[in-house]
Amino acid sequence: MVEKKLNLLADFPSISTQQWMDKITADLKGADFDKKLVWKTNEGFNVLPFYRAEDVENLKSTEVVPGKFPYVRGTKADNVWFVRQDIVVTDAKEANAKALDVLCKGATSLGFKLNKKDLSPEYIATLLQNIQADCVELNFTICTKRSADLATILTDYFKSKEYNVTKLHGSINWDGMNAMLLRGKDFEKEELVTLAKATFDAALGLPFYRVIGVNATTLSNAGTFLAQELGYALAWGNEYLSALIEAGCEPSIVAKNIKFNFAVGGNYFMEIAKFRAAKLLWANIVDAYQVKCVKDGCQHTVEGICKCAAKMRIHAQTTEFNKTTFDANVNMLRTQTEAMSATLGGVNSLTVTPYDSTYKKADEFSERIARNQQLLLKEECHFDKVADPAAGSYYIETLTNEIAAQAWKIFLEVEDNGGFFAAIKARTVQKVVKATATSRLKSVSSRREVLLGTNQFPNFAEFATAKVEFKNEAGCGCDHTGIEKLVPVRAAEEFEALRFATEVAAKRPKAFMLTIGNLNMRLARAQFSCNFYACAGYDVVDNLGFKTIEEGVNAAIEANADIIVLCSSDDEYVELAPAAYEASKGKAILVIAGAPANMDELKALGIEHFVNVKSNVLGTLKQFNQLLSI
Repeated sequence: MVEKKLNLLADFPSISTQQWMDKITADLKGADFDKKLVWKTNEGFNVLPFYRAEDVENLKSTEVVPGKFPYVRGTKADNVWFVRQDIVVTDAKEANAKALDVLCKGATSLGFKLNKKDLSPEYIATLLQNIQADCVELNFTICTKRSADLATILTDYFKSKEYNVTKLHGSINWDGMNAMLLRGKDFEKEELVTLAKATFDAALGLPFYRVIGVNATTLSNAGTFLAQELGYALAWGNEYLSALIEAGCEPSIVAKNIKFNFAVGGNYFMEIAKFRAAKLLWANIVDAYQVKCVKDGCQHTVEGICKCAAKMRIHAQTTEFNKTTFDANVNMLRTQTEAMSATLGGVNSLTVTPYDSTYKKADEFSERIARNQQLLLKEECHFDKVADPAAGSYYIETLTNEIAAQAWKIFLEVEDNGGFFAAIKARTVQKVVKATATSRLKSVSSRREVLLGTNQFPNFAEFATAKVEFKNEAGCGCDHTGIEKLVPVRAAEEFEALRFATEVAAKRPKAFMLTIGNLNMRLARAQFSCNFYACAGYDVVDNLGFKTIEEGVNAAIEANADIIVLCSSDDEYVELAPAAYEASKGKAILVIAGAPANMDELKALGIEHFVNVKSNVLGTLKQFNQLLSI
């Protein structure tokens, strides 16, 4: 047994930041620190390779406790959240049976998407039969023009069942501006406020139902960066808050009626920070209204100002942007890390989309997996036991502060230009979001943003055409063309289009690796090239190596190859590339793997095609599809 006890302070003396920097600079051996180690994020700020206590010593957020204003550490003292499953209702009786079933399998929250033509008291009674409304969170989405009717029907239904309304929790997702962005509905401001106020008034009998939605998921699914999603969401919520207050609604009750629906993406730590920043910023926005508390004896009232009104209610849903049809099981990994970000970030409820939802209607298995992903976080990982476990992390506290700063900048810009409604009308939001989506898709096409199984390390043997189905979901039938819409996009769609084209082509293209010369270089370049062409679904043939160019070309022709990829070292390309070009001319397309120094000389000889890490993967593969008439 070791007798000497470890003394951390004596045996490991503190190291200053400058000492760390000196050591890093020495290890870089002259390389530029900023270029090598500083991450220039899409959010508008840089991330350093390490953070220390001094980086957060001036942040007031580190002094906040869970459940206390300004709620950066959460709006509650625990981290319990609702496990939500959404149901598209086409038949009330069938939806009711499904709802009862999923409640028995771990769901604690239900989201019903209703068709406006079906709405009636009898329809709601059938839908909610045997569901204990005071034991589960109930959420409803319906056409904006029927939301007030739904609120009235629900209030009457719960009254008829003699529920204690203070124990009923849920929402009606009225969101007129989302209808503008998603369906092109051209509301005027007065009509929008009238519909919102009607829904608000109709739901006054349900004090813990939030009936005004801010559906920032629309922004994320259309391709925004997370700071943009947050900044616009704040302006979105503030538009409803100010408009309803001006319309004569009680300010504290209005604030408690707004619910934010955010998407959660794959940027793990940043998404945690996003939810923390969201609660902080919304608390400050609501507090700026200095709303008076209407409840006697409220513990959250400070000098008559209602602080509980500043609590942001957040529902999160895993984003559609990064989900794929090919190698769809990877979607489970994506949604799992996204679920971790959301729950660690302190959301109130979460929907995990089934892994197969990009290409078919989710079945019982995929829905069960989606529910269990959350249940594992609760029952196995105990994520619900500790509030804001990320607090105190130098990195996440810094990210929270940086994201808050960027989102606040966007919020102020929108407010300075007339608010979120005006920004939609002027198409400013749509323009910015679509520009961001274009930028992100460009990053995916060049592999600066990686989608595993799509633009990097695809499954060579997978064929997906047969598994793709059309989804038939109920809609409200209110599509319009008056306002420019935001169209949901998936980063993988263009790559998937290439693979689908390959699958239905008369002949599946074959790319043959002519490996020769330097062992390390030919293996590395062959592996790179195999992955490159497999992204379009080509049949790729790797090889151990050939003694001569002639042997390799003959083997490729015998294999009926359409493309011959020469894989060797830059030095050897001086002789090997011209020889390969002459041997393959008129027989197959010759491609050089890499970017050799003598590229211009090789191009002068007639060699046109090179693939390397700087190649735009999507654009290059599209060119090959054209050459091969696919």
